[in-house]
Amino acid sequence: MSEQRKVYLDHAASTALDPEVLQKMLPYFSVVSGNASSQHAWGREAMAAVDEARERVAKGLNASPNEIYFTSGGTESDNWAIRGIAEAHAEKGKHIITSAVEHHAVLHTLKALEQNGFEVTYLPVDRLGRVSVDDVVSAIRKDTTLITVMLANNEVGTIQPIREIAREAKKRGVFVHTDAVQAVGAIPVDVKELGVDALSLSAHKFYGPKGIGALFVRNGLKIGRFLNGGGQERTMRGGTYNTPAIVGLGYAIEKAVRDLQKNAEYVSALRDEFVKRVLSEIEYVDLNGDVGEGRLPSNANIGFRYLEGESILFTLDLNGIAVSSGSACSSGSLDPSHVLLAMGVPAERAHGTIRFSFGKENTFEDVDYVVETLKQTVKKLRAFSPLFSARGGSNV
Repeated sequence: MSEQRKVYLDHAASTALDPEVLQKMLPYFSVVSGNASSQHAWGREAMAAVDEARERVAKGLNASPNEIYFTSGGTESDNWAIRGIAEAHAEKGKHIITSAVEHHAVLHTLKALEQNGFEVTYLPVDRLGRVSVDDVVSAIRKDTTLITVMLANNEVGTIQPIREIAREAKKRGVFVHTDAVQAVGAIPVDVKELGVDALSLSAHKFYGPKGIGALFVRNGLKIGRFLNGGGQERTMRGGTYNTPAIVGLGYAIEKAVRDLQKNAEYVSALRDEFVKRVLSEIEYVDLNGDVGEGRLPSNANIGFRYLEGESILFTLDLNGIAVSSGSACSSGSLDPSHVLLAMGVPAERAHGTIRFSFGKENTFEDVDYVVETLKQTVKKLRAFSPLFSARGGSNV
């Protein structure tokens, strides 16, 4: 009996730690064991590694090292940026602008701020999941202090016009934060070119370790302290440095930026072949989000009418294929995707949506296997679907 094929297509949720990055991290688990805040030789050696990683992250974003703060990941970075900027500038005003398709790390932080007297405008998006720059400009008021809009959507992969938003915001004295967790390592991210004041990232989205991220804060921007404690991160975030993970983040972003074009071309070719085959070989399917350069190269968000996404996910899982029915952070929810609903996708179709996200280790043989398995899965599930039976349509 042959071993079942394993295909991982959930890279938007997390990527595997790159073996080269792991090798760079290993000494800092045991050999270089000092606390980076200690003044002796062991501590200085660890701090030198932290400083070097900070330089690598800064170079990857075209920032200065003193604009980089290490965090536990994208969620913390989003929380810190939004709370820190909003509260530090509350004397100017308490109005914040965002989009309806943000990650819950942003949306839930904003909901918490609303409980403390802040007002938030949630802008709609078009059918591709993109917010309008004109809508952003129209929403700006005298008391607006912050705009937070993600660079690339975690569910449908749509890339937002952050550069244009930041340009208009700067004219009006409004700060801009962008959640770039899905974007860094997938598309070019240059903080000077984007013109943003703060940017969040997370290492495990680009083959780095889990539990480590970073926040870019433009020099001169006043932002509140996130964690009280020691003097770490220039007194802004107390807590012992996670030296191995920080080292891993530095090497992972360096490698991701170096190989970005090659990897993007490869995964987009896989994705495009997959989408072409699914749309041509399976009936009643919908591709959600933008196409071409307006979308992350790895992302394919596809709706299968008359089916529940969870049924597809579990059946694929039994066949050794890992996918997602939405954002991994909210995969336990039975509610339809807030992103798809905001794009105008009917709730019943949103429930039948699967996110496929490709990585550099995937192959065209993987595409063949997934498409063939998906065809069988959809055919089998639709045979038991009363909605599909009522439609009276034929299947693949």
